[in-house]
Amino acid sequence: MAKECEENLQKIVAGFRDCRNAFTAIGDETRQLILLVLLESALSGIRVGEIAEKTHLTRPSVSHHLQILKEAGIVAMRREGTKNYYYLSADETQWKEISDVINLIYASVRHISKS
Repeated sequence: MAKECEENLQKIVAGFRDCRNAFTAIGDETRQLILLVLLESALSGIRVGEIAEKTHLTRPSVSHHLQILKEAGIVAMRREGTKNYYYLSADETQWKEISDVINLIYASVRHISKS
C-alpha cells in the first residue's frame, strides 16, 4: 500500500509540473469569466469582440487573457481568413490532464480519510 501511495504522489507531482501554467491561467478571475463565456458560446468558437461585449472588458484585455489561456493549453483557436475564433476543446487542450491530476488528488484524499 505504501508503494501505491508513493507512486500516486509521484504522479501528482508530475501532473502539477505538467499543468502548472494551466492552473495558473485558470486561477485568474478575469480568465475564469472568459472561460464561462466560452462555455456558453457555440462549439464553433467566438471572436474577441463578442467576448469583450459579454464580459464588459476591453478588446485588448480579452486578447491578452486569451493569449495566456491559449499558451497554457486551456483554449484553442482556429483561423478563418483574418478572423480568429476561440473555443474550448477536450481534444486540443489540457483539460484531460488537469482532470486527471484533480481526480488523483481526490482519490488520494479519500484514501487518507478512510485510513
